[in-house]
Amino acid sequence: MRRPFICGNWKMNKTVRESEIFAQQLAALLPPSLQRDVAIAPPFTALHSVALIIRNTPIRLAAQNVHDRPKGAFTGEISAPMLLDIGCQYVIVGHSERRSYFGETDEWINKKIKAVLENGMQPILCVGETLEEREENFTFSVVERQIKGGLQGLGIDGISKTIIAYEPVWAIGTGKTAEPFQAQEVHRFIRKEVEKLTSQEVANELRIIYGGSVNPSNISPLMAEEDIDGALVGGASLSVDDFLSIIMYK
Repeated sequence: MRRPFICGNWKMNKTVRESEIFAQQLAALLPPSLQRDVAIAPPFTALHSVALIIRNTPIRLAAQNVHDRPKGAFTGEISAPMLLDIGCQYVIVGHSERRSYFGETDEWINKKIKAVLENGMQPILCVGETLEEREENFTFSVVERQIKGGLQGLGIDGISKTIIAYEPVWAIGTGKTAEPFQAQEVHRFIRKEVEKLTSQEVANELRIIYGGSVNPSNISPLMAEEDIDGALVGGASLSVDDFLSIIMYK
């Protein structure tokens, strides 16, 4: 049985103080025996402060991005050893905004995933198609390319430690959400692709989560689908009440 995973991606939002208040409020509201994994990805500036607050709570710390090199002359970048040192357990890699705004390629994303794994953290590999690609029936070919490129050379052990997030680009921040059956169709495809690269056992245990305007109203029908194991939540994760409602879906 795959354990549900809910991760809030705050993107470029919240000051350090705002992040601290959010973490304190969420930690106070979550039951200690929560039967699902929860993580939040604050901006880099707030990672340390939030890490201290959530240390003895069910909440885990995630980073929004990482560089593939451990150190060096890369102004403005953050390395995997730095993220590990600050308390991160998960790292979001290959988010569609990183791909489209910053030109991240499947090859570069693959290097980042390897850096995350080498430092004992779990990568959250984001894949998904644009509206134009979906309308031209390229959804599966795009996702297949991103899966194969992102997981290249990881081996069975590395792939088994990776979480995959399907985030249709046309549904991110638009208020549009893939219908549960549409998301399930792609999630099932991803699981089959992972099975080809590994084994049925590994594919069946891999967590594949959905991202794309997830909110308290649509989380339950999404989670009712067989191959949807959680959510990568954007805008709705900025509100304690909304994020808590998503975490506590029934």
